[in-house]
Amino acid sequence: MKISVIGTGYVGLVTGACLADFGMQVVGVDKDTDKIAALKAGKIPIYEPGLETIVKKNAREGRLSFSTDIATAIQESTAIFIAVGTPPLTDGSADLTFVREVAATIAENLNGYKIIVTKSTVPIGTGALIASLVEEGSPEGQGFAIVSNPEFLREGSAIDDFLHPDRVVVGTEDPRARDLMLDIYSPLRHEGVPFVTTGVESAELIKYASNSFLATKISFINEVAELCEALDADVEVVAKGMGLDQRIGARFLHPGPGFGGSCFPKDTRAMVRIARDASTPLRIVDAVLEVNEHAKLRMLRKIDDAFGGIDGKTIAVLGLSFKPDTDDVRESPAIAVIKGLVAGGAAIRAFDPAAIEPSRPLLPTAEFCANVYDTANGADGLVILTEWNQFRKLEMSRLRLIMTSPLIVDLRNLYQPAEMAAEGFRYVSVGRTTMEPQS
Repeated sequence: MKISVIGTGYVGLVTGACLADFGMQVVGVDKDTDKIAALKAGKIPIYEPGLETIVKKNAREGRLSFSTDIATAIQESTAIFIAVGTPPLTDGSADLTFVREVAATIAENLNGYKIIVTKSTVPIGTGALIASLVEEGSPEGQGFAIVSNPEFLREGSAIDDFLHPDRVVVGTEDPRARDLMLDIYSPLRHEGVPFVTTGVESAELIKYASNSFLATKISFINEVAELCEALDADVEVVAKGMGLDQRIGARFLHPGPGFGGSCFPKDTRAMVRIARDASTPLRIVDAVLEVNEHAKLRMLRKIDDAFGGIDGKTIAVLGLSFKPDTDDVRESPAIAVIKGLVAGGAAIRAFDPAAIEPSRPLLPTAEFCANVYDTANGADGLVILTEWNQFRKLEMSRLRLIMTSPLIVDLRNLYQPAEMAAEGFRYVSVGRTTMEPQS
């Protein structure tokens, strides 16, 4: 089966490479000529562990190619995956400009039965919108079906998420389209991956509801962490006790400076907007967004208190991306916190294993460093903002010698308070008791 994936951003590139790895003939299409030229030359435009390997492997073996010729790709494909961006508008709703453009182009080039698969995260009703646009703009007698096939890819583990997913959702009213989708994903069916087959609207809502619920868990544990600090309780123990209940689960019960990235903020805002448009406001999701903004401000106050005021202080910051194993700084809570520190008069020295370059235009006054110890040298204190693995085993004796003051504010709870006190640090974390250095 020949497949075209329109859009070679994060979702499109991962989808195309992994479908090719299933044995399909896949062409990734984009109107960005520079990006396509780079992909043809084997250069991957995004940071994602394992992506370069799987792209190069399938390109080398002839199953994956890249093109700017969208018309030919549509005409030669049985399945057309739409994986273009749906950025948020000022009111929180998704901008469907690129989806509309792709639908119009598909209509112009429809030359036989196709399944049009929405992989982009889109509001409920987008499938019906695409269907109407294709119906209006295509020649008579050309059949097609609309499918919603939402992605559940986590940045940093997207390849594994695609090849070994928790579930695959296929939303369509067309039995032929459903069978074609089940054939495309037959390698996963053989592995016993659960499939949810439903209507288009339900499939569209599953993605938004899933991300909104995960964001709710993050905001909830952040509020619990604040309560723990007031009551002298330990949020790590509380979260562990909660997570052992199988009805709750341990994942996403990690306190910190809030959620960020390309999905949770955008999808929760879109979910709120969708609900308002349907006259059924989602009060819990509204509160989730409010708590997330509060979490960033609370972290700023925590840092300011720990430093005895940040004005004039040099602060070493570890972590810029919104999560480890990605260079994505979109709505990163780390960036938001650092901007607040700069606004408060602090000088910033920063390091991140992958996200320095995309952070430069966002933090023009920051000094970016080559490694952890270069960052900490001469600093009045160290703040951990992203939980990269390489930040979990720092040489504390070395840090203590090169820092002006032995202060660590760990907003990801990577270390144990008592152990840090024994190392001679004043250690401030989230939802746990602040520890003073042992003499």
